[in-house]
Amino acid sequence: MPQLTRSDLWSLEEYANRRSAFRTEMIAHKRLRSVHLGANVTLLFEDEKTVRYQIQEMLRIERTFESAGIQDELDAYNPLIPDGGNLKATMLIEYPDPQERAERLRELRGVERQTWVRADGYGKCFAIADEDLERENADKTSSVHFLRFELTADMRSALKGGAALGMGVDHPAYHVEIEEIAPETQTSLVADLT
Repeated sequence: MPQLTRSDLWSLEEYANRRSAFRTEMIAHKRLRSVHLGANVTLLFEDEKTVRYQIQEMLRIERTFESAGIQDELDAYNPLIPDGGNLKATMLIEYPDPQERAERLRELRGVERQTWVRADGYGKCFAIADEDLERENADKTSSVHFLRFELTADMRSALKGGAALGMGVDHPAYHVEIEEIAPETQTSLVADLT
C-alpha cells in the first residue's frame, strides 16, 4: 500500500469545508473495519483512509500548516497503513468505570501480544505490538495498542480465496474467539492484502 504524502492531504481551509461529509463517511468506514472481541476489546483495522482521517484531524486540532509539522504527522501515522502482507489495527481496551478499568489494565498485561487473527485452515497469527513505543509497564498495560499481523503468502491467498477470517484473544484474564467475522468486514480487510 502506498504511503500518504503532503499532496494527498487537504489544506486546513479545504478540510474545514469537507470535514462534515468526510466525518460521516469515516464513521461508516470505521464501523465496517471494527471487530469487537468480547465486551471490552475492539480492533479498528487501519487503512489509507482511516490514517488520512487521523492525520487531517490532528492537523486541524493542532492548527498545523507548516511543512515540517505536516511531515511529522505523516511520519507518525503512515506506519499504520498495511503494506499488502499484513493487517494493522488499533486495539482499544474499554471499561467505562475508571476503577474497574485501572484494575483490569493491571490484570491484562501482555494482552496485546495474545491477540490473533486466523485464516481458516491455518494456525493463529499473533500480533506484533507497539513497535513505535512501549505501552505497558511493570504495573499495567495501556488501553490503546497498535498491532501488526504478518500473514504468510498462503494465509493471504486463502483469505482472498474466501477462507473465513477468525480473531481472538488468548490471555488468561480475557479469552475470546470468533470463528468467522462478518462477511462485509472480511471483504474490507482482505482488500488490504495484495
